[in-house]
Amino acid sequence: MEIINGERLVLGTCYYPEHWDESLWRDDLRRMLENGIEVIRIAEFAWSKIERYEGVFNYDFFDRFLDLAEEMGMKVIFCTPTATPPAWLTEKYPEVLNANMDGVLYRHGARRHYNYNSPKYQELTRIIVEKSASHYAKHPAIIGWQIDNELNCEKDVFYSESDTIAFRKFLEKKYETIDALNAAWGTNFWNQTYNSFEEVYVPRTTLSNSTNPHEVLDYTRFVSDSACKFAKMQSDIIRKYIKPGDFITTNGLFGNLDNQRMTNESLDFITYDSYPNFAYCLDAYNKDNFLKDRMWSRNLSEVRAVSKNFGIMEQQSGANGWNTGMAAPTPKPGQMTLWTMQSVAHGADYVSYFRWRTCTYGTEIYWHGILDYSGRDNRRLAEVKSVHEKFQKLSEIAGSKYEAKVGFLKDYDNEWDSQLDIWHEKVEWKSQLGIFEAAQRTHTPMDYIYLRDDVTAEDLKPYSVLFYPHPVLISEERKVVLEEYVKNGGCLVLGCRSGYKDMYGRCVMDKLPGKFAEMSGVDIPEYTLVSPDNKDIVIDWDGTKLEAAVFNDQLAAVGEHAEVLGRYENCYYAGEPGLIKNTYGEGTVYYFGAAFSEKTAEVFLEKLGVKDPHKAKLEIPETCELAVRKKDDTEYCFVLNYKDAEAEIQVKEEMTDLYTGEKVSGTVVLKPFEVRVLK
Repeated sequence: MEIINGERLVLGTCYYPEHWDESLWRDDLRRMLENGIEVIRIAEFAWSKIERYEGVFNYDFFDRFLDLAEEMGMKVIFCTPTATPPAWLTEKYPEVLNANMDGVLYRHGARRHYNYNSPKYQELTRIIVEKSASHYAKHPAIIGWQIDNELNCEKDVFYSESDTIAFRKFLEKKYETIDALNAAWGTNFWNQTYNSFEEVYVPRTTLSNSTNPHEVLDYTRFVSDSACKFAKMQSDIIRKYIKPGDFITTNGLFGNLDNQRMTNESLDFITYDSYPNFAYCLDAYNKDNFLKDRMWSRNLSEVRAVSKNFGIMEQQSGANGWNTGMAAPTPKPGQMTLWTMQSVAHGADYVSYFRWRTCTYGTEIYWHGILDYSGRDNRRLAEVKSVHEKFQKLSEIAGSKYEAKVGFLKDYDNEWDSQLDIWHEKVEWKSQLGIFEAAQRTHTPMDYIYLRDDVTAEDLKPYSVLFYPHPVLISEERKVVLEEYVKNGGCLVLGCRSGYKDMYGRCVMDKLPGKFAEMSGVDIPEYTLVSPDNKDIVIDWDGTKLEAAVFNDQLAAVGEHAEVLGRYENCYYAGEPGLIKNTYGEGTVYYFGAAFSEKTAEVFLEKLGVKDPHKAKLEIPETCELAVRKKDDTEYCFVLNYKDAEAEIQVKEEMTDLYTGEKVSGTVVLKPFEVRVLK
């Protein structure tokens, strides 16, 4: 791949030639190249530049631009323009439009207003992609293709008539008979029984807006399936025409979408759009949030769960905001570099800034790029050039992998169930944020791993400890993989509410924790949400008081290998077990009867011996992040200072500063927002 090649780190930017007079093009490209930008992304919103009128195709505009790019030595990622269908299309074929839950259509004038399942939109998409790829793919300036733009962004729910028709087909393929669907969805409740698939719709507005939860779970799976098929339709067309070595990707990481499936089916790798400045949005700023822009390391870890090495298609370079909202300040000196290196630290080998010039019209007039409206040289452009110089010094890092011995297991079924079930949601997000923040504060690198059909116990073996906080839904196949991981010496940490639903989202009638009972050595005779008038409940683990947050499973140890480690205090079930360790084969399972707050998660990291694994080499304040990439036996330690103040770190073993080539040890001072990369 031209941009993820394991040989060097590459800089790019997003460019919109249709927004600017052609007299600016040559100078823009020249200045980009002079400042280290060698790749641009174009055309994702430019359908009308190719097909202004239905069936009338004109390639001259992008022919001229691509020829200039080739002449200047600029490489190009070309996009399919399907994120913004043109006015002629939506006017003539309103059935392509998405709708809200009440069936009211989203009209032309914004973006992503189409639905994936309209046969007419699929037909017109196939035409524009075929015409674009067959004409442009052979151009020597093009090195890769982006499908659409940010699939499932803005809206990740679809309620058009086409979606209902497609949903029925999806369900008929899955269940075959309407009686099987009725059984799976429990339609005897509230007299929802269906006599035919034609009576089933996508979720619609109800009196209490409490649509059947099992229907909503299948509907979410359907939305993901629709987006994946839409991406594959385009990818299959592009693959007929691309040059050897050119790639296909798409950008973003959005809801109701199985990104692993989409990548495996349609892409060579995924790219992400990283906007840490959202942490400083004026209408959503939380001064008590410890993580702030550091939270984007969690998002980058999610991307890494899809592609170990990946690209950033849109990296924050200026203030953000539409005219309607999302207003945030200009990045301070050094923050742009910090956020770039944050992406690299987590596995990005390509970083493309959004955008080159700030648009002077339209909804995104306040979404600033590298240059402001005038296009004059500025501080951010100088920072881009300095990043390019750093990238040259960091070239040996390309192809190295993020190194972690702690893993956080996830799966889409539980992610989607937690969206529709507030009992699940409350424990899920408490633990997701708590475990991530604990890992960040303690400098414990952590991976996300999605349990999919192709994941084996061997894939999990590299992790010393795996957190799977609330696997409410669990299949027999996933259970077997986890059992094998533990039997072979792994350590699995479970939290409350594990195993109480089947894969349709129905509560099981087994003794809880259901499929986890044997491996965990646990029985759960009773459970409760933590009462709002009794929030100081703790579990005592050898004298350490653990917050028993949100929900409490009252436990009993089962079997000769199960050991009670902690008991509840300050509640009516005081004295009941709240933490049980079970030896299972060569490994161990810990069942914690609550959700994981940050402090509780930190105790687990410490007691399980995985906290701060690099402390013998580096002593770092909690205001700095540590990320480690590894290639062969060489470790590259990224230390990122997120504070607008100096930070001191202690280098306990002599290391090489890759920026300077100098050997460093002892006290090293990081300037505000500075990043050091130590080999």
